[in-house]
Amino acid sequence: MSLKTETREKLKGVSTATLCTALFKRGLRNQFIQDVKPLNPALPTMVGEAFTLRYIPAREDLNPITVFQDRSHPQRKAVEECPPGAVMVIDSRKDARAASAGGILVSRLMMRGVAGVVTDGGFRDSAEIAGLAIPAYHHRPSAPTNLTLHQALDINVPIGCGDAAVWPGDVVVGDGDGVVIIPAAIADEIAAEAVEMTVFEDFVTEKVLEGRSILGLYPPTDEQTKVDFAAWREKAGR
Repeated sequence: MSLKTETREKLKGVSTATLCTALFKRGLRNQFIQDVKPLNPALPTMVGEAFTLRYIPAREDLNPITVFQDRSHPQRKAVEECPPGAVMVIDSRKDARAASAGGILVSRLMMRGVAGVVTDGGFRDSAEIAGLAIPAYHHRPSAPTNLTLHQALDINVPIGCGDAAVWPGDVVVGDGDGVVIIPAAIADEIAAEAVEMTVFEDFVTEKVLEGRSILGLYPPTDEQTKVDFAAWREKAGR
């Protein structure tokens, strides 16, 4: 995995909202995975490179319960091959009528050091997963086994997840709002810009909570705002 340690640490300290704005400035409007939410919003920000799993609609004659006896079954294989520090992103075609994975597989990902797991479908054992020390994002809980509707087919190929395109190696960031996908080639510059944006946003938030108007402050169209920000930044050591 090629995500720089310093970039990973920067991304852990910024919000998906800030990242979406930085991406929008570059013309990237569809990087936020739609209709997924964290099972445990209290966990730290999720950051890692995408490792993908693709489902297609299940065909009953090819997807009986016995397929799990095959050690190379794509879902099981993906769980054992997803690199530590990566985020498994699962394309479930936005269909949460059957689970994308359950508590045992997510527990295995956690024990292997995977940074998180995302599906645009649903997880079974969702209450159990919410108690694990691994960030997990889905649309809603779903008890039926994945075999009911999903047939695992491809590992680590480009996928769609919640209307966002995800290429293997893209940088995945998740917080309390949801999950954003950053193209790998611009991850370093997006992270650096987002850190700077966050410093200014923290300044603005402090001033708003002191009673200041947003006009001229956010965006900083008044020259005095720039002066005040420079003084605030020096005092805060940021």
